[in-house]
Amino acid sequence: MASILDEYEDSLHRSVSVQQSRASVGIPHSGYVNARLEKETPIFNKQRIDFAPPEKINSLVVSSNQLCMSLGKDTLLRIDLGKPDEPNQVELGRKDEARVYKMFLDHTGSHLLIALNTSECLYLNRNVQKVRALSRWKGHLIESVGWNKFLGSETNTGPILVGTSQGQIYEAEISVSEGSLFGTNPDQYFRQVYTLEEESGPAPVCCLEIERGIEGKFFIIATTRKRLFQFVGKVPEGTEQQGFSSIFAVHADHLPSFREFPANLGFSEIAFYTPKLRSNPRSFAWMMGNGVLYGTLDYSRPDSILSDERVWVYPPDIDITVNKPISIVLTQFHFLLLLSDRVKAVCTLNGQVVFQDLFLEKFGTLTRMIKDPTVQQIWIHTEKVVFRYHVQRESRDVWKMYMNMNKFDLAKEYCKDRPECLDIVLAKEAEHCFQNKRYLDSAKCYALTQNYFEEIALKFIEAKQEEALMEFLIKKLSNLKPSEKTQTTLLTTWLTELYLNWLGILQGDPSQQNLYLDTREKFRTFLSSPKNKDCLFNNRASIYELLASHGDTEHMVYFAVIMQDYERVVAHHCQHDEYDEALNVLSRHRDEKLFYKFSPVLIQHIPKKVVDAWISMGSRLDARNLIPALVNYSQSASTQQINEAIRYMEFCVYQLEETQQAIHNYLLSLYALCRPDSLLSYLEQAGTNPNRIHYDLKYALRLCAEHGHHRACVHVYKVMELYEEAVDLALQVDVDLAKSCADLPEDDEELRKKLWLKIARHVVQEEKDVKKAMACLSSCALLKIEDVLPFFPDFVTIDHFKEAICNSLEDYNKHIEELKREMEEATQSAKRIREDIQEMRNNLPKPSCL
Repeated sequence: MASILDEYEDSLHRSVSVQQSRASVGIPHSGYVNARLEKETPIFNKQRIDFAPPEKINSLVVSSNQLCMSLGKDTLLRIDLGKPDEPNQVELGRKDEARVYKMFLDHTGSHLLIALNTSECLYLNRNVQKVRALSRWKGHLIESVGWNKFLGSETNTGPILVGTSQGQIYEAEISVSEGSLFGTNPDQYFRQVYTLEEESGPAPVCCLEIERGIEGKFFIIATTRKRLFQFVGKVPEGTEQQGFSSIFAVHADHLPSFREFPANLGFSEIAFYTPKLRSNPRSFAWMMGNGVLYGTLDYSRPDSILSDERVWVYPPDIDITVNKPISIVLTQFHFLLLLSDRVKAVCTLNGQVVFQDLFLEKFGTLTRMIKDPTVQQIWIHTEKVVFRYHVQRESRDVWKMYMNMNKFDLAKEYCKDRPECLDIVLAKEAEHCFQNKRYLDSAKCYALTQNYFEEIALKFIEAKQEEALMEFLIKKLSNLKPSEKTQTTLLTTWLTELYLNWLGILQGDPSQQNLYLDTREKFRTFLSSPKNKDCLFNNRASIYELLASHGDTEHMVYFAVIMQDYERVVAHHCQHDEYDEALNVLSRHRDEKLFYKFSPVLIQHIPKKVVDAWISMGSRLDARNLIPALVNYSQSASTQQINEAIRYMEFCVYQLEETQQAIHNYLLSLYALCRPDSLLSYLEQAGTNPNRIHYDLKYALRLCAEHGHHRACVHVYKVMELYEEAVDLALQVDVDLAKSCADLPEDDEELRKKLWLKIARHVVQEEKDVKKAMACLSSCALLKIEDVLPFFPDFVTIDHFKEAICNSLEDYNKHIEELKREMEEATQSAKRIREDIQEMRNNLPKPSCL
């Protein structure tokens, strides 16, 4: 088998050369076709809105599918994008020269703030038609608004923050109700809480954002042209409605933490990415003079929410002195920069421009870009045209960027539904690990790719990384389909060979003991894997051959157990004199055929334990199949060891109630050999009915005769109804035994008399005991003194028979008297009959004369 594997390794070199030549003519190394069958739509798909504004567009905001647009000097257009055919137009009602400076729409689309260039501010609720002036806000040019996403409602903004062009931050609240529409001002209060400064003094508050972390902690982000401030503090539970004054009060005497950059656009803008509706933002992008500060938001940090920050400089074609960016929006993996004539999308993973869209001059200069955070749509407008971008499958190429950054886990996460991309990532990760000598990790990745198997295997062979090669083969094997039987067989046998080689190397090195034990455990797991079971079973002969060639008897036994090849396991233990282990295997798996096969060997060494095991098997074993083992054993064993054989035969006869003649015959032979007392007891217990006796009578008779067990022979003769032979043999043992035999033929008096005469003759002629002979006469009524007298010698005097003769004469006399009495009775009866006949004649009428 090893030579086959060597030949296979040689074939790898030839196979790889063929693959390389195929690759040179354009055959890909992957099983996937990389060509795209149809053109993919771009990630940012632009759509021009079919809308011709009657006046120029000053400002546009959108949130929660609610779009608000300022047209010309005095018109406000509101559109529910769910019902675009039902626009709502509101007049601001201004007669002066005031113009809309900026507009701010909250996250629900309910509250609209309209900042005028005259340092005034108007308010319009979604559910009303009348614009209300915020009198407390007058005198402040509003630059930014931080909406309260946690307490706001359709009629109440909750505490919000307002940033002005002079650096002041105000806290305010706007509330409308049915009664207040014609009465009090909607602004509940408007109070200053802080002033932002740069090195030259107060600076415009460009952006405000309020976020809530854990345990009641709030994070407030505020930016100026060059600085990004963070205010962190807790608002006690139940006091949120009181606002954020307590957070700013902490920093009354000192500046909060901030980031500062030297360059200056004259303004800055921050954008956030929120993955789901009503969740916290996960990342931010701050557009400022030096570029875009990008990072994630970590709400668990104690003092700063900003994390993983880095600055992406502007693309080379952006000169902030000539062509500065106007707006920024942030998506999951990109930030979009709005310039006067184009849009650029920069990937947040690598800072590369991945998308650029140039607008025609006829549309005018691009004015503003905003994103609706609830539906993830991006809006851009000029003074006369509105465009909308749909973000489609933004993550489609993210895997490639992560892959190029060697962030393979993230790359795989973003292409798990695209197998052709996942294959490329895995191949790149495998090659990366291989180059960095992380061979095991490389093997795991290579096993999941569609790359040529032979090429990868040869790669590890040439690097002499046998452990990594094993890992690769294991993973490859686990990925094979059940129908790929040939590949499964090849990998299984190859892995077995590699494991055995590796174990052999490690076993000879004491310093590698832990690694050896770990590898051994892996090998055993491999052998016992349910997935490999069928293949190993079908090719077990080859596996046994490999194990034998390496002399690994330990794993040969282990493999045999897995394959349920217990015959091989027991044979191994017997060959190594491990008889107890062999018996344990037999007892554990209770295979009758194995008991029959190995019992002859085991009983020679551990007879008692073997018999115990037989008894525990009960009726599952056929004792007839064990008799050969017992016969061989009993022929060479001592009496004490034969007792074990008797113990099992007695168990079969008395407990299992076996009726097989061979079993009873063998038990008889053992009794005859070692236990004559048990022999007679067994025969008597078996009874005298031949139809209910399970041993062979002739065999029993011969066996008892050979061993001189006369009483047992007499019993067998009695069962066979050979009474003469029984009496003849019994007379050699005991006259009383003979007497018991002589009375057995109850229905044959002649035979019974004959048997008793035999006894009498034996007593007279052999024992010469006249009294005992006379006792025979009293024991059998069929015998008379005259029957016995011929047996006595001539010298015997009459005195010995006096009593017997007198008794006999008396009997004869009684018999004669009885006969005489019967004769007299007969005579009298005849006389009466004659008299009756005569009387009848006399009484007959005489015949009349004619």
